Amino acid sequence: MRYIAALAALPLLIVILNSLTMRTIKASTAKTITELVSILIPMRNEERNASKVIEAVGAQVGLQKSEFLVLNDHSQDLTQSILQNYNSVNSLTGQDLPDGWLGKNYACHQLVAHSKGEYLVFLDADVRIAPRAISASITSMKYWGWDFVSPYPRQIAFTFIERLIQPLLQWSWLSSVFLRLAEKLRFKSMVIANGQFFVVKRSAYIASGGHKAIKSEILDDLELARLLVLSGFKGGVADGSSVAECRMYNNGKELFGGYSKSLWRAFGGIPGTIFALTFLFLTGTLPFVIALTGNRWAWVGYTFIVISRLIAALKTRSTISTAFLHPLSILLFIFLNLNSWTKKARGTLTWRDRSVA
Repeated sequence: MRYIAALAALPLLIVILNSLTMRTIKASTAKTITELVSILIPMRNEERNASKVIEAVGAQVGLQKSEFLVLNDHSQDLTQSILQNYNSVNSLTGQDLPDGWLGKNYACHQLVAHSKGEYLVFLDADVRIAPRAISASITSMKYWGWDFVSPYPRQIAFTFIERLIQPLLQWSWLSSVFLRLAEKLRFKSMVIANGQFFVVKRSAYIASGGHKAIKSEILDDLELARLLVLSGFKGGVADGSSVAECRMYNNGKELFGGYSKSLWRAFGGIPGTIFALTFLFLTGTLPFVIALTGNRWAWVGYTFIVISRLIAALKTRSTISTAFLHPLSILLFIFLNLNSWTKKARGTLTWRDRSVA
């Protein structure tokens, strides 16, 4: 059990180092951006989010020149009707999805084709950004000498299942990758990104091949960031929790569907998945189970993981209350992975009424 406690100490060490050194997007650092900025939002059945995200974009300050493009990707709800109410939005109608493309990738590809900005800002419809979010992100990119940045939004969670799973998003990369080292080494396996809010220089996007080069990738955000890094461009993830927030799912059904569509790809393949899930079980669930028998080292291991969760949550302004339920979160996460692989094997993976198998 001492060895497992030592394993559990590793994520805690990485979380502490990252929390002290990671890049952070701050509204207070924002300067006026003089280059043309293209704000690009793909929408498919987003009547719930359309108005709020448009209003958030409309409230942006610090952008001397900007254009706002939304692509309605064959929505079957009231998305188009809502878009028609906003004169500030250049509303595009999505073309039919070609063979070999996934929906969001093709939507982003079309948006770029209609845009003219020197900076491209990809934004999901369920993200809410603060007034200086975009100008602060581009200011930081310039200061750091980056070609792209992924400001990771604060993840909002209300229902119990959301509160179990969503905090694992930031904790997973805060506890597994030395972010400053990853910037220097620029290994594909160490790249972190989140497509909810992603800013990239147009020149870098075009030179790397953009979404066309990753047209069939389900983890489009991660693969786009990897593509940029492998193409010689600089960038990475930053804590964007003070300037952006996102509630990805509104109930358990949405959450299960969302994670099931993509987790099979999260660890690179079956061997990577087995290794990752085994490590998570050994450090996240097993110590608590053994601790119930009174084993002191098991309690130490459980405590290390809980502390790492608490630090990650405080740093990224995410849910704190379920940190003590980490063993249950890991069991549910393992189940979601198994469900994703099962659906992948059966060819039944779908998202937004489209097959992603």
